[in-house]
Amino acid sequence: MQSFYQSKAAVEQPSRLQLYLLSSLFAALTAAGAFLRIPIPYVPITLQTFFVVLSGMLLGAKFGMLSQLIYVAAGLSGVPIFTNGGGLGYIFQPTFGYLLSFPVAAYITGALTQKLVKNSRHASLFRLFAAGSVGVLIILTVGATFLYLNLMFVLEKPLALQDVLTGYFVAFIPGDTIKIIASALIYKKLRTINLNLVC
Repeated sequence: MQSFYQSKAAVEQPSRLQLYLLSSLFAALTAAGAFLRIPIPYVPITLQTFFVVLSGMLLGAKFGMLSQLIYVAAGLSGVPIFTNGGGLGYIFQPTFGYLLSFPVAAYITGALTQKLVKNSRHASLFRLFAAGSVGVLIILTVGATFLYLNLMFVLEKPLALQDVLTGYFVAFIPGDTIKIIASALIYKKLRTINLNLVC
C-alpha cells in the first residue's frame, strides 16, 4: 500500500488504523450519498455510485471494497442508511442488487486503477475512466438483473426486460458517466499534488 502522503523522495507507509479510518469515512460518504438523490420509481438517482467508484480509485481494491462492505453491513444491521431505510429485510427490496454490487465494483475499480495507472504521477484520464466504467457496469448489470428478478418473483409485478434495461440500466448511464469523470478528475488532482491513496 502506497502512502497517504507521498513525495518523490520517499514513500511513507500509512498505518492500518489510518486505512481502516479511511474505509469507514468512505462508508459514511456512501451513506450520505443515498440521501442526495433524484427520486424515481424503485431506483432513485443518488451520489452513491460516485463514492463507490471514488473509494476504489483512492483506497485501492482491498480497502475500497472494505468501505462498501462496512456500508452494506451497517444498513443490513438496521441502521437506516439505505435509500429506503435499512434492516435485513432490505434484501427483498428491488434495489438491493445495486447495493450488493457495491463492494465488488469498488474492488474491481481499485484493482484496475492500480493496474492501469501503476505509479504514474500523471494518471491518464482515459484509463481512469475505463476503470470507473467497469465498476459502474458491474453495479448496473447486477442491479438491473436483481430488480428484474425481484419484480417478477418476489413482488410479482413483472416488467418487460426491455423496460428494465431502458429504465434501470440505460437511464443511469449519462449521470454515472459524469460521476466517473468527476472521480477521475479528483484522483488526478490528488496525484498531481503528491497525495496517493491507491494500493
